[in-house]
Amino acid sequence: MIHILSEQNSILNKFISEIRDINIQNDRLRFRRNIERIGEIFAYEISKELEYENKDVTTPLGISNMNILKDNIVLATVLRAGLPLHQGLLNYFDRAQNAFIGSFRKYHKDNSFEIKSGYLSSPDIEDKFLILSDPMLASGASMVLAHKDLTKDSCPKHTHIVTVIAAKEGVEYMQEHLPKGKFTIWIGALDKELTAKSYIVPGLGDAGDLAYGDKM
Repeated sequence: MIHILSEQNSILNKFISEIRDINIQNDRLRFRRNIERIGEIFAYEISKELEYENKDVTTPLGISNMNILKDNIVLATVLRAGLPLHQGLLNYFDRAQNAFIGSFRKYHKDNSFEIKSGYLSSPDIEDKFLILSDPMLASGASMVLAHKDLTKDSCPKHTHIVTVIAAKEGVEYMQEHLPKGKFTIWIGALDKELTAKSYIVPGLGDAGDLAYGDKM
């Protein structure tokens, strides 16, 4: 299942237009906050597909019977670009456990590269809902590798992949390499072009640099 939220008119499109805008991007605080707000919108939409339990809530005047979200969620993100998006999801899923994955491009002499993982911190995700986020989904390789690392020793009930901007090639790659019927993809906007260096066009540039400054 693939959900592309920008296909419907909503406030989300304003936030996406601002993180793409080369003039507005200069304000790192605004860029991070817009990514965070997009994460909150994703959280609301994903919450409709999770598990709930019936509980009585005591008010000053009586008892209210409510359907309450179960505490069986793990939020995972790819460092460092994923941190604002992760925070937006965490603002809504505030009782969730959290996982963090470090991945990087290892370049070869011919200027080709492969995706490598270098850091993982995760709770047990067995039979839980895993929400794995990264603001940019280019080739899809880093997301598939992150999912592989996270599920090496345990199996989630279902995985929700969250990305603000995705390339068509990356979505197709995930569909080929992730367990069939065990994941849902949530996309802010889908771009059709991916360059030879795996940059999304029109995209928005390097989300990590825009959020936190240039890296060496």
